[in-house]
Amino acid sequence: MDTYKPSTTHVIFDCDGLLLDTESIYSKVYTELCGKYGHTFNWDIKAKMMGTAEVDSTKLLIDYFNLPLSVEEVISLTHQGYVKYFPEAKLLPGAEKLVRHLHSQGVPIAVATGSSEKKYDLKITHHKELFSLFSHVVFASDDPEVRQGKPCPDVFTVCAKRFPSPFPASPSNVLVFEDASNGVEAAVAAGMPCVLVPDVNLDITKVKDKAAEVLKSLEDLIPEKYGLPAYDLAKDYT
Repeated sequence: MDTYKPSTTHVIFDCDGLLLDTESIYSKVYTELCGKYGHTFNWDIKAKMMGTAEVDSTKLLIDYFNLPLSVEEVISLTHQGYVKYFPEAKLLPGAEKLVRHLHSQGVPIAVATGSSEKKYDLKITHHKELFSLFSHVVFASDDPEVRQGKPCPDVFTVCAKRFPSPFPASPSNVLVFEDASNGVEAAVAAGMPCVLVPDVNLDITKVKDKAAEVLKSLEDLIPEKYGLPAYDLAKDYT
């Protein structure tokens, strides 16, 4: 996105696969489920599911493998794995440093996730203090104002309007961080620039030119490139 000009006043983060290493847990749970029905969970379907609301991702999984299960049954079965594994979720490189830095500089930050609140609470079991720094969290799977999940813009539009005053002057002043193609599409549709931090296995061919930048890790971010305060190199953010 060569036309992007740094004028960021607010920041929205995705959660899964960006702040927390939960995508590996999702893969583990789906692999176990699909294996019971003779299927191998793979990156083709995973990429389609990433970032979407729970019901949408479940429908994609059922249709892809023609599973003899209802949406409700799949959600119930996978939830058992989530309860077991999500509390083990670890922070991804650069996540804590960036979140603490922006909060300490007074930059309004929030989370917009395709997850449900119940799953989110499991994921942040050991990271509650860090996640308390966010102004608010919007759950695409639960929130009645989010009519459609990613790649539709709803979750980001709703999240942006819930920032406390002063509100973003324009969607273009809200910088989004995402790890999924669906998330990039949603941010762009909302009129917001998006930094993509994809998994190495993700094919980003269709969205790499739509992203403001593609990074290997949040550790590689240069905040001032987007009009955000620079890191204090002498400060320990942990």
